Formats: sequence, structure tokens, C-alpha cells
Amino acid sequence: MRKVFVTGGAGFIGSAFVKLLLDESDDWFITNFDALTYAGNLENLTGLDENRHHFIRGDIADRDAVTQALENDCEAIVNFAAESHVDRSITSADDFLRTNVTGTQILLDAARAKGVKRFVQVSTDEVMGSLPEDDASFFTEDSPFAPNSPYAASKAAAEHLVRAAHHTFGLDTVVTRCGNNYGPRQFPEKFLPLAIANAMNDQTIPVYGDGMNVRDWIYVEDHCRAILAVMEKGKPGRVYNIGARNPRRNLEVVQSLLDALGKPHSLLRFVTDRLGHDRRYAIDPSLIEAELDWRPRETWASGLAKTIAWYRENNRWLENTRSGAYRDYYRLQYGTEVNAS
Repeated sequence: MRKVFVTGGAGFIGSAFVKLLLDESDDWFITNFDALTYAGNLENLTGLDENRHHFIRGDIADRDAVTQALENDCEAIVNFAAESHVDRSITSADDFLRTNVTGTQILLDAARAKGVKRFVQVSTDEVMGSLPEDDASFFTEDSPFAPNSPYAASKAAAEHLVRAAHHTFGLDTVVTRCGNNYGPRQFPEKFLPLAIANAMNDQTIPVYGDGMNVRDWIYVEDHCRAILAVMEKGKPGRVYNIGARNPRRNLEVVQSLLDALGKPHSLLRFVTDRLGHDRRYAIDPSLIEAELDWRPRETWASGLAKTIAWYRENNRWLENTRSGAYRDYYRLQYGTEVNAS
């Protein structure tokens, strides 16, 4: 079997990628390495083929744990493991530097030591900063780095380390950059699942500032298919921007959601804007479309419908993730309780 070492594979995008690999081919054996911090969830991995999927709880910033878990001659490391929530990085950047920067370097060192054939770094469009509000400019693979949050800066630093490993040591690396993902099993501190959960319970939905910030939205399985294409066919040292050509204003996203659920727009509640809030992201995916023949399968309407249906059918998962520490975070961030109307 072809061995793949997936980090952060109990999280939202990582678990979707693990499921995709197992569904697409019988040839893959996956070692799933995840620290199970607040956003990691073993419920995301229920029902997987234990003969082809092995879970190890571990931290990518722990060099000994990585070295012990990573087998020799692994086909690929796919690094999803990251602290990824901008608001949390504004509160404290410490965990972001440890996981996103130090952890990435440790993985790169282990990849060289163990003879890993390819290293895939899953990054973000946020490393490129904010675009003008003219609807005419887009992020390309050659856009300059201009990170505006501690989270984005940590991911930019990780990309630099990946590039250095390729150019200095000849490690076969590829980097993917994507926008906002949505779909099943997303931790509900993120914008869309938070809005879905609140709307389904007739609770107000917090929207930063004037709600006119633009993000590029992609259904999570489409993103994972793009990562798989890059892992298998991408050119060494290359960066690939992944986007569904679906930039939307935050206010429009919430209004689409409320309309789909048959809920009133009066549930919207504008809150104080995030510090340093980037105004507009939009991705040009022309390179991956032309070079790897990748296209998204879901439209915004079809992906949103699938996402809403999953959360409706998995209320126990949602309530479990909205308990405990999440309630404390929500109270601190938005000045109200999760169950407040």
C-alpha cells in the first residue's frame, strides 16, 4: 500500500481529506497524526476502515513524537495541522507560532530524515493580505506575501520554511493556498457553522463590522480533491491556488443561509469589527485548472444545501462541539451566551 502521513486529520478539512483518500482508492494506508486540541474531534473519524487508517494522538511540534510516528519511505506528508482561527491569534499568537512555524519545520526535518517522497503544505490565501475593493483583482500564485494577522503571518512563515527545504535540500514540496471552506464537521467557532447553529436555534448571528468583507468560498470536498490532485500530479516546488470562483460578501453569505433555512434576516446582529480585518479575498485558480485539470463539483447553492442538511441530521455532533470551552470562547468573543437570543 502507498503510505500517507496526514497531520491534523481529525479536524474539519483534514478528516474530509482522509475520508476522500479512503473512498477514492484501496491503495492508500493513512497514518493520521493529530494533537486533538479543541478543534480536533475523533467523532469526525467514525466508521473508517481500521485496516487502512491508523490514528495516533500527537503534536507536530513534538520532534520525538513525529519521528516515532512517521514510517520510512512514506509516499507523502500532507500537513493540515495548524492553529487556524484569526480571532484566537489576535488574543495570543503563542500557539500559532509553535504549531504553524516550529511544527512545520519539525515535519520538514522528519520528511528528509525518513525519505518521504513528497511534502504537501496546506496553506491559506490570507498569506497574501487584502485585495482592493474593485472586484477586478485576484490572488495568483505570484501575489506578494502581505499577511495582516498573527495567524496569516505564521502560515506565511511556514511557507517560507517549505520553500527553503525545497531549494536548500531538494525536498519535493508543493504548497496549496485556499480560501474559506464550508461543509460538514466544521468547528462552530468558524463563521458559517456558527451562523448555521445559531439560525437553527433562532439565536442571533454576529456579523463583524458592516458585513461587506469578501471571502472566497469552496466546499470542503472540492478543496480536498484539489489537494489530492496536487499531491499526485503537482510539480515539485510549485504553489497552487485553489478556489471555486465564488467570492461573496459575509452579509450575503448569512442572508443566503437564512433564506435557505426560512429564517428572518432580523437574526443578524452587527458586532464590533475584528482588529485588522482584511477587506477582500478572491482567488484566481487558473493554474490548477489548466495544469491539473481540477474543477469544483459543487456550486454555492448545492454545497450550502448539503452543509445545512448535514448539520440538521447531526445535531448531537453539533451540541457536543458547542459545549464546554466553546461556550467560554463565545462569551468572551461576542459578549453573550451561545444560547442567548
